[in-house]
Amino acid sequence: MTLHAIELDQPQPVHRSFRLTRPGCDLALQSQVRPALVLPEREGRALLAAAQRHDVSSGGSYSAGPAGVQVWSAPWHGVGGSRGDSLHLGSVDWSYDTPVRHYITVYRVLVTADGVGAGESTFTLLQRVLGLAGLGTSEESLRMQVPPPRDPFRSNLRREQ
Repeated sequence: MTLHAIELDQPQPVHRSFRLTRPGCDLALQSQVRPALVLPEREGRALLAAAQRHDVSSGGSYSAGPAGVQVWSAPWHGVGGSRGDSLHLGSVDWSYDTPVRHYITVYRVLVTADGVGAGESTFTLLQRVLGLAGLGTSEESLRMQVPPPRDPFRSNLRREQ
């Protein structure tokens, strides 16, 4: 089999990815959502559809994917559809199809240094994303302590008894 490299005139960048933050991105704030927010199928689909309507490639400031929603300062108007001078403000991370198919479990909110500079907090970013579908949450879900890690030895002791 012979492989040939073909150079394209100007490849179109794909802005959707599984990576929620760029390498070297300055992460300023992070909050674990406790307990995790679980959006049933109807709300999950509404949120994804709203994020697609407000996508960065079509004049909005959101970039949704299977792992969450990135929030940007402006639409992407750079060369070839790149981000141009738009700043990554943060992201809301989730697990899709968890706990059941088509459900979304929101577990973390990240705000970049540019996001903090723009006046964003983890709560305002979460409210902004959930507000796309007319949903909301309380600030308490971001203030709860992260539970301690499970002790793997304790679970083994219980099995032996």
